[in-house]
Amino acid sequence: MADTTTPVETTADAVAAAAAAQNAAPSGAETAQATQDIALGLWERAMDAFIGLLRPWNAYQVLIAAGLLIVASLAARFLAPMWQDWLREREGWPTWRMRLGVMIHRRMRLILFVAMIWPVVWIMREVTWPSRSYLLGIVANLTTAWLVIAIATRFIGNAFLRTTVRTAGWAWATVVALGLTEDTIALLDSLALQLGEVRISVWMVVQAVTIVGVLFAVARFISRNTASRIRHNPDISPSMQVLLSKLLQVGLYGAAFFIGLKAVGVDLTGLAVLSGAIGVGLGFGLQKVVSNLVSGFILLLDKSIKPGDVISLGETFGWIEQMGARYVSVVTRDGREYLIPNEDLITGQVVNWSHTDSYVRLEIRFGTAYGSDPHKVCEVAIAAAASVERVLNDRRPVCYIVGFGESSVDYVLRFWIEDPTRGLTNIRGAVFMALWDAFQAHGITIPFPQREVRILDKES
Repeated sequence: MADTTTPVETTADAVAAAAAAQNAAPSGAETAQATQDIALGLWERAMDAFIGLLRPWNAYQVLIAAGLLIVASLAARFLAPMWQDWLREREGWPTWRMRLGVMIHRRMRLILFVAMIWPVVWIMREVTWPSRSYLLGIVANLTTAWLVIAIATRFIGNAFLRTTVRTAGWAWATVVALGLTEDTIALLDSLALQLGEVRISVWMVVQAVTIVGVLFAVARFISRNTASRIRHNPDISPSMQVLLSKLLQVGLYGAAFFIGLKAVGVDLTGLAVLSGAIGVGLGFGLQKVVSNLVSGFILLLDKSIKPGDVISLGETFGWIEQMGARYVSVVTRDGREYLIPNEDLITGQVVNWSHTDSYVRLEIRFGTAYGSDPHKVCEVAIAAAASVERVLNDRRPVCYIVGFGESSVDYVLRFWIEDPTRGLTNIRGAVFMALWDAFQAHGITIPFPQREVRILDKES
């Protein structure tokens, strides 16, 4: 005789009661009663399912699933090391492909279990009654959904968002696989808070978090890939690359937020009023933050500085590593990274050593003894500076007398370089060293201050 008994039964009465209570604008007591009825219905179904496991045709399905799990575990122990060794030989693979390979290694047991349970379910459906493979079908659907969710969420970069989406997906897949979708929705929708004419239920919050989370993940994926293409486009200047990337991120995340709220059914009219109030609060309480944000967009638009430029601001000298929404990262030669607010770069005096071009003229001062021929000194100094590797020869160095000191004739030596990003102090030191060697070779003396002390007799 065909047995059609299943461990899951519907609770249509509880759902209908909850729906009727909602349509009739229930009071607090009626809402609590509807919630209690739905919860009791779910509890009864859970108890029926548990009692159903004690029946022989359900117990052997549990044993089959447990046996398949043991076989999958043993096979995973054997295959996982081989798969890991094979992955280590895959050099040059893209990041997403390596992540997929690592995920397969971590989920090897689940993958093998899913691959084995479906053939068992199909065979049992063909040779026996549907009720005799009912639990195995639920287990197969549930584990397959878990596997698909694990694979899909592995590509979410943010760890917290990945864990949240994965947990929520697994919970919802479990509810769907057990046939508790309508009851769960009714239960979550009955747990609501009434704020005037606005009704906020747990189900609405779950929908909003899920939809906005998925849209944010999609927006992040699109913005990262598009920004990568923009950064590798040589026809776009560095400042415009940063500006386009920031505008793209703001547009995508903003669209994801508003589309998600609209999909849930949130009235955006009230949100517009709230955003106006928030704007007033920002104007008074967050003036510096807003000023830095606006200054950041101005810097990107006027192209006065861009990533890679060498700048000086006060005592800070270095090159721009990156431009953020609130600050600019400047890295000095000693490895220190200064986070300079965008407002300081707008209002302060900034020396951009590579604004229009990368050519920079440097000068050093020195002195020689009065006994040295100044014509020869200038000739030797120019030749010494030109011999340094980074000094440009098409813009030859020049040397002039700038004064007669107490113990030396003072000179200034000017020369050009085109790579200020490699440092200024080191090139000055190299030129000074070349001058020292050249003066030693040509007998040119570099004087130092001397004082003569005379002791006078008391009688004189």
